[in-house]
Amino acid sequence: MSERLPTYFISHGGGPWPWMADMRQMLASLDTALADMPRQIGRTPKAILMVTAHWEERAFTLGSNPAPGMVYDYGGFPAHTYSVVYPAPGAPELAVRVQSLLQAADLPVALDPQRGYDHGTFVPLAVMYPDAKVPVLQMSLRAGLDPAEHIALGRALAPLRDEDVLIVGSGLSYHNLRNFGPGGTAPSKAFDQWLQGTLSAMPAVRAEALVNWESAPAARICHPREEHLLPLMVAVGAAYEDAAACVYHDEAVFGGVTASSFRFGEAAAA
Repeated sequence: MSERLPTYFISHGGGPWPWMADMRQMLASLDTALADMPRQIGRTPKAILMVTAHWEERAFTLGSNPAPGMVYDYGGFPAHTYSVVYPAPGAPELAVRVQSLLQAADLPVALDPQRGYDHGTFVPLAVMYPDAKVPVLQMSLRAGLDPAEHIALGRALAPLRDEDVLIVGSGLSYHNLRNFGPGGTAPSKAFDQWLQGTLSAMPAVRAEALVNWESAPAARICHPREEHLLPLMVAVGAAYEDAAACVYHDEAVFGGVTASSFRFGEAAAA
């Protein structure tokens, strides 16, 4: 049995930023952090389970296509960003394995053989694993965005960490598209400070605080709608007892916003 892998919640940046020189420069620290994840993991995983903020269904849904296409779910970017291809193979056998785990946990689950990789998946993976050789299983959130249910999802997925599957929740620690720039500086900093403290708490305390995340400072300013925060709940649930480490932190993205990413569990020995 392989050594247990950590889990991650990553702030995935804005739109197709790796293919735009100005945005890639602005997000240089994120670029560095994502590129460092394979070193932290210490080996190439058998597959990556990517829970993306950009996909919601009535049931937790798994992309089961062996060769997923692309979903360009962004607007207003240069034409070349709509021809980007991330040709990583799918993981249909893993989809069946995950389906069985969720059924055993009495969580609603479905397979989707058509869905392609959205930018919550292919953007960070293009930086993490640019050769696109690691199989990827993309997973949706569940409509209703119940934080406790997404923590439960993570707990159901936890056995995969011992099966050489890397679990990544892809969202953003701050996601208010109408309040980037200086207007987002104070609320994003306050919410990030709450996140840092909360994620360092004891497991049960941490989980309870995340379920009640709306009571955090500036919570609804930072997340008018919480789909970009829910992947965090999955990553925490899958590493319920493990300590958190902040692996990316920037206080000047998008004109002054604070954003962070976290690892749950130990990095590989150097």
